[in-house]
Amino acid sequence: MDSIKQIYRIGHGPSSSHTIGPMRAANLFLTQVKGLANVAKFEVTLYGSLALTGKGHMTDRAIMSVLNPIHPTEVIFKEDVELAYHPNGMLFRALDTAGKELKTFTVYSIGGGVLANESFNEQTTNELYKLTHISDIIPVLQKYGMSYWEYVERCESPDIWDYLAEIWKVMKSAIKEGLETEGVLPGGLGLRRKASDYMIKAQSYTENLRARGQLYAYALAVSEQNAAGGLVVTAPTCGSCGVIPAVLYYLQETRGFTDTRILHALATAGLFGNVVRTNASISGAEVGCQGEVGVACSMAAAAASQLFGGTLRQIEYAAEMGLEHHLGLTCDPVCGLVQVPCIERNAFAASRALDSYMFANFTDGTHLVSFDRVVTVMNQTGKDLPSLYKETSLGGLATLTDIRNHLSNIDDFAKDEQHSKARGHSERKKRKSVGLC
Repeated sequence: MDSIKQIYRIGHGPSSSHTIGPMRAANLFLTQVKGLANVAKFEVTLYGSLALTGKGHMTDRAIMSVLNPIHPTEVIFKEDVELAYHPNGMLFRALDTAGKELKTFTVYSIGGGVLANESFNEQTTNELYKLTHISDIIPVLQKYGMSYWEYVERCESPDIWDYLAEIWKVMKSAIKEGLETEGVLPGGLGLRRKASDYMIKAQSYTENLRARGQLYAYALAVSEQNAAGGLVVTAPTCGSCGVIPAVLYYLQETRGFTDTRILHALATAGLFGNVVRTNASISGAEVGCQGEVGVACSMAAAAASQLFGGTLRQIEYAAEMGLEHHLGLTCDPVCGLVQVPCIERNAFAASRALDSYMFANFTDGTHLVSFDRVVTVMNQTGKDLPSLYKETSLGGLATLTDIRNHLSNIDDFAKDEQHSKARGHSERKKRKSVGLC
């Protein structure tokens, strides 16, 4: 099992698999064509989920930002073709002036910004952990009196704390910036940011309701930053990046946990997320949103349980509940944007993570269904889900007619505004230029 650094990656939203991964793939392709003579242009073909929701996720912009400054680049979308290895397939081609192919590179963005193909897999680059199931890890920890975070340190080396300190710094920055920023999110849905409003309204309630409002505000802040292309941390993905920061920031603000304890909690959360990534998937295009928001909830629940003195079994139980009660969750983003229902899901998952930890810590940790079993079920459930519900925007909420009517109303309003002010193209043309709806 690889490093938990693969779970926590710093990058710009809105999607780890559709933005960070393709951008990294483009950079990798550049290293392969470096020094190659007669290259005149690049051509990139996106397949499956990348093609269907790539424009809403800014996949084409991410790739163009890397390749176009070097050579003119064309991005082609093949929505009806899915390659066998993974739904998020990309074909990079270097061409000469006559269109002759000089170099090709096929690669897949398999979740969390990680790349793979038939000949390499970043997920298995460094086998730092010999044990890949929590059920195998617990007996070892019990034998030596170790905690989950101590096991992470033993496998990773003490350098992991410097890495996690930077991760925590970026998470907190995303919350603070998200709380201070207002306005409409880009993309055409006309969705306003809510984080600052939630934070302000929370102050007028009694303690319990105020606490819940703060938690919502923190999750919304990070998720809205992600939707706007801001700097966030995959935890384990961009689409689910608001859950863990919200829970840990809330607990630090209200319970006074030190940064050291927060980093230990991040290590524990990373271990549980790593087990899922190794034995199943964290890719919405592969297993639906249960692999993104569900796993984030599970990780946050484990972290919270540890902060409040949970035993090994109680922490495992909290993580199990966080994932179990997200089983079957579909990934059906409206217009391919990481906004509806993604942003609200982060807030609700943060709340559910706290419920999971509290429920588990009230018990002695004994329960029937293990975390590893739920991971197996989640993986199989993801395989059984039709592709309509796996980040293609072809089913579920993405097909609701009233939302499309809402978009039309926004478009009509935008047209009136633009005619009256005689400025630019219509909002519909703007949406079409980025492939929305």
